[in-house]
Amino acid sequence: MQLRLLSLLTLVTLTMPAATLQKSDFGKTPDGAAVAIYTLKNSKGMEAKIITWGGAIVSLKTPDRTGAMGDIVLGYDTLADYVAGKSYFGALIGRYGNRIAKGKFTLEGKSYSVPVNNGDNALHGGIRGFDKRVWTARELPGGDLELTYKSKDGEEGYPGNLTATVTYTLTDDNRLRIHYVAVTDKPTVLNLTNHSYFNLKGAGEGDILGELVMLNADQFLPVDAGLIPTGELRLVDGTPFDFRHARTPGERIAQTDEQLKLGKGYDHNWLLNRPDMNPGMLSLAARVEEPGVTGRVMEIYTDQPGIQFYTGNFLDGTDKGKGGKIYNQHAGFCFETQHYPDSPNQPKFPSTELKPGQKYDTITEWRFSAK
Repeated sequence: MQLRLLSLLTLVTLTMPAATLQKSDFGKTPDGAAVAIYTLKNSKGMEAKIITWGGAIVSLKTPDRTGAMGDIVLGYDTLADYVAGKSYFGALIGRYGNRIAKGKFTLEGKSYSVPVNNGDNALHGGIRGFDKRVWTARELPGGDLELTYKSKDGEEGYPGNLTATVTYTLTDDNRLRIHYVAVTDKPTVLNLTNHSYFNLKGAGEGDILGELVMLNADQFLPVDAGLIPTGELRLVDGTPFDFRHARTPGERIAQTDEQLKLGKGYDHNWLLNRPDMNPGMLSLAARVEEPGVTGRVMEIYTDQPGIQFYTGNFLDGTDKGKGGKIYNQHAGFCFETQHYPDSPNQPKFPSTELKPGQKYDTITEWRFSAK
């Protein structure tokens, strides 16, 4: 019975209409490297645009309750803005998403230092992380887009020659799947994620404080003044961090709470309630609903142990986005599925070490609908 069910599921997958994939030029970097933009589109009209600079999702059009498509991710109009940008709009993050305390860690008895670029700490891979690299693209059968980046031993201080491959798949039932795979020739640490900012009303259409957020987590990680986890696993009960039932961020973001003050809002990692921790087994991490004009719903499924929920606290109106729209504070929020921040220095956290012979293999899906 199990084999028959598998065969039926395989048949459904094989016969599902494929997304279309089109390539165009998106310009050249200051050092002359060509950057392409790929458009994935399904039969329902949902569309994702991805550039080879940082693997960034520069546009994501999903339907509202009337069926009208709208772009729900923050971003820029030009490559020059992405090259100069500091907000990681839509980008793939590596080698290490989130923060490493003091830019230092020890791995198998050897000490490493990586660039400090966020106060006293390392953030999102360093001065020139994976978000500031040109990825090599390959068009796969069925309309999938595969991006590969080879990070050399010692790049940004991280050990090992690492090959990372990320595949974007757009399904006919309005799911965007991100599949991350990596291998290394030396022990290293790795924490890949995507840094898209979402606004389900539409990019540049005000703030996200009134959107309903559910996080499937009983615990979160308190942080210090540098936003490094203290090591405590704190229950969300009785705190502004309880999103187990849908709440708007705006309801409590201004409360007098030490953790909210440290993050200037929500910028914390939640420990996901997972029925198991097996790679490839996806479970619901978060759900967002725009209850107003659009009725858009986004669900995030992942096999990762944590999710960083960030409410765009450091957006300050200096970023001019697509169509000339200004991105003020809380113009979008991020749901970065990942391992915990500073895991290389916190032995009680799940390990982020990747060894030769092992394969880093993780999937996150964004599922879209409207009500």
